Amino acid sequence: MKKLLLAASACALMAGAAAAEDVKIGILIGFTGPIESLTSHMANAAEAAMAEVNNSGKAKNTYTSVRGDSTCTDAAAATAAAERMITAEGVKGIIGGDCSGVTRAVLTNVAMPNGIVMVSPSATSPALTADPDNGLFFRTAPSDAREGEVMADILTEKGIKSIALTYSNSDYGKGLAESIAAAFTAKGGTVTINAAHDDGKADYSAEVAALAAAGGDLLVVAGYLDQGGKGIIQASLDTGAFTTFGLPGGMVGDSLPAAIGPDLDGSYGQVAQSDSPGAAVLQEMGKANDPAFDATSPYTPESYDAAALIILAMEASGSTDPAVYKEKILEIANGPADGSGTKILPGELGKALELIAAGTAIDYDGASGVTLIGPGESAGRYKQFEVKGGKYETVQFR
Repeated sequence: MKKLLLAASACALMAGAAAAEDVKIGILIGFTGPIESLTSHMANAAEAAMAEVNNSGKAKNTYTSVRGDSTCTDAAAATAAAERMITAEGVKGIIGGDCSGVTRAVLTNVAMPNGIVMVSPSATSPALTADPDNGLFFRTAPSDAREGEVMADILTEKGIKSIALTYSNSDYGKGLAESIAAAFTAKGGTVTINAAHDDGKADYSAEVAALAAAGGDLLVVAGYLDQGGKGIIQASLDTGAFTTFGLPGGMVGDSLPAAIGPDLDGSYGQVAQSDSPGAAVLQEMGKANDPAFDATSPYTPESYDAAALIILAMEASGSTDPAVYKEKILEIANGPADGSGTKILPGELGKALELIAAGTAIDYDGASGVTLIGPGESAGRYKQFEVKGGKYETVQFR
């Protein structure tokens, strides 16, 4: 009888071991393109969450990343990268895309046909709120519908009566510009011009001439910091058309003041970022991580959180099938309606796994103060800043 029991135990252990998977998760962001200065921090943070889970020894599975370059702007390249992740690499979920246009293309043409969950840390177009997604799409960054309201509040409080507005000719730029223009005019402001610019050009003098002719108290640049937005600002300064700029989230990153220099001082704006307790924790983790990452860099906390949500949902559902674990993402992110879930911060993913295994509810707060609303998008907080001495200095959080 004892031998039978030992044999049964051994079989059970072997069955448990066989059930464990080496789960691949895609990271689909623009390692090249107009936000490339941000994406190494984003990817390193997402991979840090995977390593934290693996090192805890508490997960049913092990998790590894597969990187793909979305380019931020080339939908065909992003789609091809996503298809490779799914068909060749066998990923069970995708962190990304990053920029809104490529994210919409991948969601429609790749993720939905293949039933793959996507959690974007940075795609902010309001159009994604209404896009069909079969319950597969989530985002840890808030919609630009909210950012437009925040920017209008800041402009109004600073006494700005009129703005010239230029935006990246992309889903992100168009949606954000529409939100800013609508919110600012609703507060009594005037938008003198609302004009697109293309990324990747060597000369923006024609675009700046049109903006200067329209005039305005301030030029708001709803673009990308490493290409078109930077070019618009430099051309404006070179011609004296504008000297102060309104900077939404796509224009925030250390590479912009490094490229422009002291002339950027005095410009201001906002970026999606939280002042939650977890934000400070991730900043310290980022410094100690190998490779290190800057958790104050835009969309880096949201990237850590995107990875954590996918993994914890898989572990809570007991499945790596997106059709199954997608149903757990909102539950993990928001906790029980009565507020009884245990708050989980960065560095506590092992604790979260223990609680899940014990059948105890968790409320994943993460690094960005995660709360998902509506069709699975972040409620969001924004950091208001002013550029001083080449740095984005925090004014307050909204």
